[in-house]
Amino acid sequence: MGNISEPYVIHYPKIVAVADATGSQVDLVEFFDCVGGAMWTKRHYAQSPLVNKVCCVGPTMRYSLKTGSVDLALEGSRFPAGISGCTVDRSEIAITYIGMGGGGVGAAACRSDAGGVLRSRSDPAGGGKVAGATIWLPRRQRVLIGVDDTDTPEEGATWTLVHNIAKAVEDDRSIYLSHTIVQLFPVPYRTKNCVSLVVEFATSDPEGLIGRFHNLLERYTLSTKTGMAVYTGFTPSALLLSFGRSVKRGEVEPVLLDTVIDEDLRIIMNGRGITGAVAAIPFYTDYEEALELCNGKN
Repeated sequence: MGNISEPYVIHYPKIVAVADATGSQVDLVEFFDCVGGAMWTKRHYAQSPLVNKVCCVGPTMRYSLKTGSVDLALEGSRFPAGISGCTVDRSEIAITYIGMGGGGVGAAACRSDAGGVLRSRSDPAGGGKVAGATIWLPRRQRVLIGVDDTDTPEEGATWTLVHNIAKAVEDDRSIYLSHTIVQLFPVPYRTKNCVSLVVEFATSDPEGLIGRFHNLLERYTLSTKTGMAVYTGFTPSALLLSFGRSVKRGEVEPVLLDTVIDEDLRIIMNGRGITGAVAAIPFYTDYEEALELCNGKN
């Protein structure tokens, strides 16, 4: 029978954070190993005044945060742990957690040496103690890459190619966060199912990431009509979401693309699939709406 080296610690595999250009909004993304612990923190951390929203995306828990520092009125069972600080500077994001009892173990011991953490400061945790920790993470930005039309009637599948490229280009500076299939309106010239793809990264090297992805997409696409678009803002605009919904509801004229191009949205490969590639971007991680098949009216 093997020994357990740390019987009362569960280490988070990876923690990353994305900030907007102003440094006032942060998405904290925690890759978890224990689903029970992740769901417990989702329930309780949501009570912190710094937390705008919490959602689970695959093997990650995401916290949408305001910056600042607060004192948390912790109370056993009702509010035993939370996020009490979030600060952003030019190159780093600092997150402070605090908890009591087992919540203190999660706040301090479990996160302090997670993958992606640059350095940390933590209190002794365990038993009934109140304990906290501050971790410092590289400041990253979100990059969304939309792709459509890489296959032919004879071979290929866009969703698998895009996932494999995203895994291949991931490195310490660019973390692959999510993959979303977007159901488009079934136009007559589709291959079969008429879907496009958007993949999401947290990166401190956007240009390197985009270049590597583009090179692999050009190498492995089977189509001469491939579209690739890149969004480098924090949250896609309402105008871009409206465009995406229009492409889900019916065939749109390519000239409509001109209405959504701005400083955050770039066209990298301008084949016929560019309409679907751009349309996919605002639906990242919104799987319910992304997968909805519209009849042209709804």
